[in-house]
Amino acid sequence: MPSPYRAETTEAIQHARQHAVGDLLRRTALRHPDRLAVVAGQRRITYREFDAAVNRCAHRLAERGLGKGDRLALLSHNGWEYAVLVFATAKLGVVLVPVNFMLGADEIAFILDHAGVSGLVAEEPLLDTAAAALERAGRTGVLRARIGGDRAGWEDVADWIDSPGDASAPDVLVADDDPVRLMYTSGTESRPKGVLLSSRSLITQYVSCAIDGGMSADDVEVHALPLYHCAQLDCFFSVDVYLGATSVILPGPDPAALLETVARERATKLFAPPTVWISLLRHPAFDETDLSSLRKGYYGASAMPVEVLRELARRLPDVQLWNFYGQTEMSPLATILRPHEQLPKAGSAGRAALNVETRIVDDEGRELPPGEIGEIVHRSPHATLGYYEDEEKTAAAFDGGWFHSGDLGVLDEAGYLSVVDRKKDMIKTGGENVASREVEEALYLLEGVAEVAVFGVSHPRWIEAVTAAVVPREEGTLTEEAVLAHARERLAGFKCPKYVVFVPALPKNPSGKIVKRTLREAHAGLARE
Repeated sequence: MPSPYRAETTEAIQHARQHAVGDLLRRTALRHPDRLAVVAGQRRITYREFDAAVNRCAHRLAERGLGKGDRLALLSHNGWEYAVLVFATAKLGVVLVPVNFMLGADEIAFILDHAGVSGLVAEEPLLDTAAAALERAGRTGVLRARIGGDRAGWEDVADWIDSPGDASAPDVLVADDDPVRLMYTSGTESRPKGVLLSSRSLITQYVSCAIDGGMSADDVEVHALPLYHCAQLDCFFSVDVYLGATSVILPGPDPAALLETVARERATKLFAPPTVWISLLRHPAFDETDLSSLRKGYYGASAMPVEVLRELARRLPDVQLWNFYGQTEMSPLATILRPHEQLPKAGSAGRAALNVETRIVDDEGRELPPGEIGEIVHRSPHATLGYYEDEEKTAAAFDGGWFHSGDLGVLDEAGYLSVVDRKKDMIKTGGENVASREVEEALYLLEGVAEVAVFGVSHPRWIEAVTAAVVPREEGTLTEEAVLAHARERLAGFKCPKYVVFVPALPKNPSGKIVKRTLREAHAGLARE
């Protein structure tokens, strides 16, 4: 209903009730001004200092013409500047567009063009790729800024953050459902989709993470997985800021650096996909490193192999484990498998998180009973506002008033979810999503390819390895090397096949659809060959 008050009264009420992502840092800084907030390289920043740096950066962005609703892309590895820009944009209501730094110029150009960005911040080693992407996207007149280095035409983000300036909070009214984040996900389509997230989506998700994930203000967490990914950014880093915990930011998940950092900082908490946990267990320094401070471990992106769970329990007996399952459109948490459930329910994605309802439905949207396989759907304030500039996909995703995940699963009588397949053949490799169709379309451009199907096979390191089954136009006209070289020219490295198999024909059902399950079964042992 419309407000019964005068406009100025209504606005005053809205300001007083504001609870957006940008407000979280300010409130934490008021509660814990001298607590260590961020450790990044040589920087050790308190919450008071963190909030002031964010405010200075926000004012600089506003001076350069960025305001509420504008989109700013960020192409960078983890670092101090990344942390600042996440909250500086949120305080202005500027929509942050984190970009996967492993993408090529063409892939980035699509995102920049589709998002209609008003600016791009890029890390120095990625400036050539960033410049090429801007050129190809036709967005040459936008704000350009760099993290590190010295490049003409690119402003230095350090000047925005460290130079003396206004450190007061920006006076911008950001409503609960104003978009503050635009996350591009490969999804299951040939082109990525822009997932719009609001403060309401994110903050209700932070609450679910904190309560169901056993998180607290006295945590010291190492953040080594990419912050462009919603799991590290919004299940962990932003939650730590909300609670007032300490975040130790690493540029990447190098096992030696991770082990050394946990020991040096007396870290209590660590998130990593199974591939990284496995790399830590296999590192020669693991048993010699003092990991006695570690109390909480989290994994996601795929199920942890049961033998690895047992090994973690044996070698890190004081660490409790949680499995987080979800997707970008859920901000991203949907279900959680808790510490006492790890071995009894190994392989399960757990039960619906605090602010989530989850059910299994058939193709008509009817709820299925326990034990029957169907599509996983959710109802939750975590859910996205929709896909940016895509009414058709948004309508399909929210058909029937539930968010449709695109994953197939089954619930047991106690409500535990098992993800049994990906409805549209998503491959999750090393914690990254790869759309099989995108890889297939790239390989179809190679002369000599008659048909191709891309799927994932089990792999001891990557959990799933991208695999291409290729039907050549003429026998002996293609080589594995030629297929891989072609893929590397057109796709980011993590999307390129790890294996290429040549087959005389692809398995198909009576309607002509390729049966990828048959391919996965036939080539399941590739990683052991």
